[in-house]
Amino acid sequence: DFLFFWGAVFLVTTTLVAFLKKENQELIPAKEETKGITDTYKLLFSIIKMPAVLTFCLLILTSKVGFSAADAVTGLKLVEEGVPKEHLALLAVPMVPLQIILPLVISKYTAGPQPLNTFYKAMPYRLLLGLEFAFLVWWAPKVKHEGGFPIYYYAVVVLSYALHQITLYSMYVAIMAFNAKVSDPLIGGTYMTLLNTVSNLGGNWPSTVALWLVDPLTVKECAGPQGHSCATAAAAEV
Repeated sequence: DFLFFWGAVFLVTTTLVAFLKKENQELIPAKEETKGITDTYKLLFSIIKMPAVLTFCLLILTSKVGFSAADAVTGLKLVEEGVPKEHLALLAVPMVPLQIILPLVISKYTAGPQPLNTFYKAMPYRLLLGLEFAFLVWWAPKVKHEGGFPIYYYAVVVLSYALHQITLYSMYVAIMAFNAKVSDPLIGGTYMTLLNTVSNLGGNWPSTVALWLVDPLTVKECAGPQGHSCATAAAAEV
């Protein structure tokens, strides 16, 4: 029902825009140079070969390794420990207004000459919240009872998620502000797309590796025949 409703809203609004919105016929001189596909890629390679850009790309490709496991695995582990998926989904609702307000608040601090300062300041707190998430997973079976989980446990989870959102958005908005600041206005769209793509990759590859490593790094004990291993998924199923 949720997907159907928003799918209908999306179709109606885009159709209205298509029929009712008229293009501005006045020719406005473009401030940004437009190039063909080949020229654009040549330009991208010339940008990425610059020492400062190369160093920055290495920074943002590796900066999120420290919190990849906490970001990617915490929710799955909480479900594994018995926290109902629908309860976790409901806990995401209070985060929505926070996600709307945070960029507005943080942008005041990233508008200055050194937007990456906010990024650096948020990083240690986000790393510490990784330990907090590990504690939440460890704590889950300790407080679980027949009726589920106590209210105070959910309150701690919501608070932890809220603090996590603050650090996450502080880093995200700071990187976006920095990318906008350093991009050459003549090729701003191309320049920013390159930096934002590298930034997105910097968040995605560590999460993928973290998910891939969950099984090999998880210690399991088997109740059954002597000497039987349950290190792999197939062996655990047996």
